[in-house]
Amino acid sequence: MKSFFKLVLANLTAIFIVIAGFFAFFIGFIILASISESTDIKSNSVLTLDLKTTIIDSPSEDQEDFLSFNNNEQKSVLLYDVLQAIDKAKSDDKIKGISIEADNINAGITQLDDIRNALIDFKKSGKFVYAYGNSVSQGAYYLGSVADKYYLNPAGGIELKGLSTEVTFFKSFAEKYGIGIQVIRHGKFKAAVEPFLKDEISPENQEQLSTLLNDIWNSTSSRISASRKIPTSELKTITDSLYSYIPNLSLKYKLVDQLIQKSEYDNIIRKKINIDNDKKINKISFAKYSESIDSKEGDNKIAVLYASGSINNGKGYDGIYADNFRKEIKKLQDDDDVKAVVFRINSPGGSANASDEILFEMQQLKRKKPVVISFGDYAASGGYYIAMGADKIFSEPNTLTGSIGVFGVIPYFKDLAAKNGIRSDAVTTNANSNMISAINGLSPGTLTIMTRSVESTYQRFVHFVTQNRKKTFEQIDAVGGGRIWSGVRAKEIGLVDELGTLQDAINYAAKSANIKNYGVSAYPSKISKFEQIFSSETDEDFSTRVIKNKIGKDNFRLFQQITEPNAKAEVKMETPFSIKLN
Repeated sequence: MKSFFKLVLANLTAIFIVIAGFFAFFIGFIILASISESTDIKSNSVLTLDLKTTIIDSPSEDQEDFLSFNNNEQKSVLLYDVLQAIDKAKSDDKIKGISIEADNINAGITQLDDIRNALIDFKKSGKFVYAYGNSVSQGAYYLGSVADKYYLNPAGGIELKGLSTEVTFFKSFAEKYGIGIQVIRHGKFKAAVEPFLKDEISPENQEQLSTLLNDIWNSTSSRISASRKIPTSELKTITDSLYSYIPNLSLKYKLVDQLIQKSEYDNIIRKKINIDNDKKINKISFAKYSESIDSKEGDNKIAVLYASGSINNGKGYDGIYADNFRKEIKKLQDDDDVKAVVFRINSPGGSANASDEILFEMQQLKRKKPVVISFGDYAASGGYYIAMGADKIFSEPNTLTGSIGVFGVIPYFKDLAAKNGIRSDAVTTNANSNMISAINGLSPGTLTIMTRSVESTYQRFVHFVTQNRKKTFEQIDAVGGGRIWSGVRAKEIGLVDELGTLQDAINYAAKSANIKNYGVSAYPSKISKFEQIFSSETDEDFSTRVIKNKIGKDNFRLFQQITEPNAKAEVKMETPFSIKLN
C-alpha cells in the first residue's frame, strides 16, 4: 500500500512539473512576443507618469507576485531608465511635453529628487511639464510642484504636512508578558535596539532623528517654495495649518494654478499640442518609452551593480545575498569589456558577516578596475560598510548615510513560560553547549563572547572606514556610534566624497577608466517569476516565499528575527529608519 501511494505521489509530482514547465514556456512565449512588439513612438505624443508606474532603484526590486497574472498591476521602471527617458525626450520631436498624473507615487525620496532635477532640465527645452491631481500624496506633490502648471480636482486635496517618525517601544510589553530580550550593541546612537531597552525615546535618538528629518524637510520644502514661488515662511504656515487639504485654500495660497476636472485638463493638453477636443491624446508611459531608447553598443561597458534591500547570507533574490553578489562581482572582475563599475547601494544594512564577504570581493575588484559608489535612499550600517571598497563615493543629498554601529538582539521566554507552567533543563557536554535557549536566553559565557564579537565587529567596521576615508579611528568613532546622517551632513563630515546622482557616478567612472564611448549595463539581471519558483539558486523554500509575499518584506524581517535561530544569533549592521515623503 505504501508503495502504491509513493507511486501515485511520484506521478502527480511529475504531472505538476510537466504542467508547470508548459505553463512557464507559454507565459515566456507571451512575454517574448510582447517584447518583440514595436515600441515606435507616434508623432505628437505626451510622455506620461501615471498611477500605474512604480519607480525602482534596482532590477532585483522588480519582484513579480508569481501567483498573480493581473495585467493591470503596476509597471515597474528603473530610475536610470526614467532619467534616460526624460533626457531623450528633450530632443525627441515626437514628444511634445510631459504630463504628471500620479496622486501617489511609489518612489524613494532620492529618486524623487533625481526625477525632479531631470524635469527641471527638461523644461529648458521649451517643452511643457503639466501636472494634475485628485487626492495627492506629499511625495507626488513634491514631484508635481516642479511643473509649469499644477491642476487640482475641485473636490480633491493635497497632503502637505511635513515629516515625522514615530518610535514604538516594547520594553514594558515584554516585561508584562514575560518575554526577555537580551541586547548587545556598540554605539549610543544605535537606535535599532532602543525599543527593547526603553519605554521612551533617548535624548541621543531624539537628537539624530530631529536633525535628520529637518535636514530632509528643509531641502524638500525649499524646492517646493522655489518651484511654486511661495516664500519659505509662507509655505511653513501653509504646511503647519494643513491648508493644502482644502482645494480653495490650495488655490488661494498658490499651491495649484487652477481647480478643474480631469477631462478639462485633457483638453488643456490637447490645446497645447494643437489637436481637436475629440481627438485621442497619444500618451506614452515611461516604461514603454524607455524601451524605445537604443542602448549604446561597443566593447566598452560601464557596469552598474545594484545592491538593493537588506543584506543576507547565502542565496536569494529579494535583497542582497552574499553568495549571489560574490558571483556577480567575480563576473565583472573577469569581463574585459567592463572597464569600470558603479556600485549602486540602496540598503539599510543587515548581516555583518555577509557585508564583510561583499566588501572583500569589492576590494579585489577595485584592484583590477575603477569602482565608484552611488548611494540611493539608504547607505546605512552594512549598506555603508560595503561601500568601503571604492575609489570614490557619491551620495544623494537626502540619502540616509552612516550608522556606523553593530548590535545583536536575542529574545527569550523564561517568565512567560513559567507563568504557563513551562520550564526546561538542559543536558550539556561543555560549559556553553546550550548557547541560546528559547526559554533561558543566552548562557553567561555566550553573553560574554557575543559582547566581544560585537565590539570586534565594530572595531573592524571602523578600521575599513578609516582606510577608505583616510581618517583616524577617533575621528570616525566621533561620527559613528550608530548615528545616521543625511547625505549633506555626511559630505560635511567626510563620510562621502561628493553629492551627486547615479549619472554623476557613471560619468566619473568613465573618466577614471579613460573612455568616452561606452554602454551602461545593469547587474544582476532581473529574475523572472518562473525562475524564482523553480531555480535551486536560493536558500528560501516555497513556503518562506509565500509567507513573505503574504505579510510583506518589513513584517517578514521582524518575523524572521524572532523565529529563526540563525537570524537571532547573528551580529547585525542595520538601521531601522525609513524616510518617505508619503
